[in-house]
Amino acid sequence: MATSKVSIKLLIDIKAKRVLFAEAGKDFVDFLFNLLHLPVGTVVRLLTKQTMVGTLGNLYGSIENLNETYLQPNQTKASVLRPKDPLSATQVPLLSLDGSTSAAKTYYTCPQISTSSYRYGHHYFSDNARAVCPGCKSSLSTGIQYVAAVNEVAGVGEGGFVKGVVTYMVMDDLVVTPMSTISGITMLNKFNVKDVGALEERVVDLGMPEGLKLLKASLHSKKVLTNVFLGNSTGDLIES
Repeated sequence: MATSKVSIKLLIDIKAKRVLFAEAGKDFVDFLFNLLHLPVGTVVRLLTKQTMVGTLGNLYGSIENLNETYLQPNQTKASVLRPKDPLSATQVPLLSLDGSTSAAKTYYTCPQISTSSYRYGHHYFSDNARAVCPGCKSSLSTGIQYVAAVNEVAGVGEGGFVKGVVTYMVMDDLVVTPMSTISGITMLNKFNVKDVGALEERVVDLGMPEGLKLLKASLHSKKVLTNVFLGNSTGDLIES
């Protein structure tokens, strides 16, 4: 179930002005992994066209401004500008645009499927009622509804992507691994930390604003946590 905010603990190198890593629970890790579910159109809409890196914002604006007379009969602007995962009614935690739970989406199948004369070997379905059945050539106009698996139903089971029985280590570049005492010491050696007194633990909250900043930073930076929580936008950029 999506929450409005999650807390994570940062280990910060004060002298170097960087986040070494974060200790996080399943809520934050689920948020990170669920970013991979986001369609490109949704990413552009979340970040807005003006703040998008590169030219995807221009593509988004072009579709917005395109007259629908130029679209194929079975296509709509919404299918690109406001895409949905075709087989999931779940949302990415912290990035819900309206704060509400997604309604179950309706799909459509051939109206002939319920008749005794239906003889085609495949059962086709679509999320567009104007799609045509490849078998009988009728419109797929009979509504059917997607049913979520047990762990997708609100309030049932732990849900999410990872288990919540352990703490996770999230690196500045968003590499995620299970946390352990040994892994923490290994990271300090990796970063060549000599002065332990220069390290600071800081608990921060991640809500909608921080979630959007993290999504944007993940597209162009290798120092995402530093960029988002220390306000340092000079992190290593991903080369084009």
